[in-house]
Amino acid sequence: MEPTEATRQRPARLAVGVIGPGRVGSVLGAALERAGHRVVAASAVSETSRDRVERRLPDARVREPAGVVEAADLVLLTVPDDALAPLVDGLADTGARVEGTILAHTSGSHGYGVLSSATSLGALPLALHPVMTFTGRDEDLDRLASCAFGVTAPEALRPIAEALVVEMGADPVWIAEEHRALYHTALAGGANHLVTLVTESAALLGKAGVESPSRVLGPLLGAALDNALRLGTDGLSGPVMRGDAETVAGHIAQLRAHSPESVPSYVALARLTAGRALDAGMLKPNDAERLLDVLRA
Repeated sequence: MEPTEATRQRPARLAVGVIGPGRVGSVLGAALERAGHRVVAASAVSETSRDRVERRLPDARVREPAGVVEAADLVLLTVPDDALAPLVDGLADTGARVEGTILAHTSGSHGYGVLSSATSLGALPLALHPVMTFTGRDEDLDRLASCAFGVTAPEALRPIAEALVVEMGADPVWIAEEHRALYHTALAGGANHLVTLVTESAALLGKAGVESPSRVLGPLLGAALDNALRLGTDGLSGPVMRGDAETVAGHIAQLRAHSPESVPSYVALARLTAGRALDAGMLKPNDAERLLDVLRA
């Protein structure tokens, strides 16, 4: 019987190592074990990391980074962005046996170029970024099934990279090397700033006497997010889209009184929203002019 394309592209059962088994590394290691691979080694410095290895990756031996590379066919580099290049350079400089080893990092902002010092010694570089927040709780593993991974790799390794993501139950999304920083900018701006906006709204509602801000905000923000994802700019609503300059001026006055540090962000987002509404024909030019006068003031 001839193998199918999916079978040909599916990675063999791999011995997996994890360098940096924090919230992300321990979950991805567990996901790969669920897919039939074996996590054989992990590099864990802190007591918290060692506890995660013991709990989530019980068959892994705790070793130094070079020892993890020596023991594994696939090594997950799940360290903070700024620590990634020094880690890879250190492995290369100390003579770690990287030739033929798949090195997969999980940084969103880097492509596979950050692994160049190891690639030059024969390592096989992958960038596999899970588009998900990790809390360190057990449900993180189940959430992988509903998330995407930003995948960047040399073209010859693309089938392996995408197959690994599929095996973890997630959806691979191809990102070109030169677009990796832009990709991460989009994700961080959306997810991180969303948290700040929501917590700021909740704090203002609390100052307004609302006892349960989350109960008030939940349905509204859920609908707004759904509209934005399905409809794009057509999902806009509110005073900026309508050109209600006096209402917007009132908002700014309230922010100056109760949360002055948030005025610049409100004004900047209102300008951006007005521009999108104007381009979409949802905001009339005369109304836009009055609104922008308020925002400039």
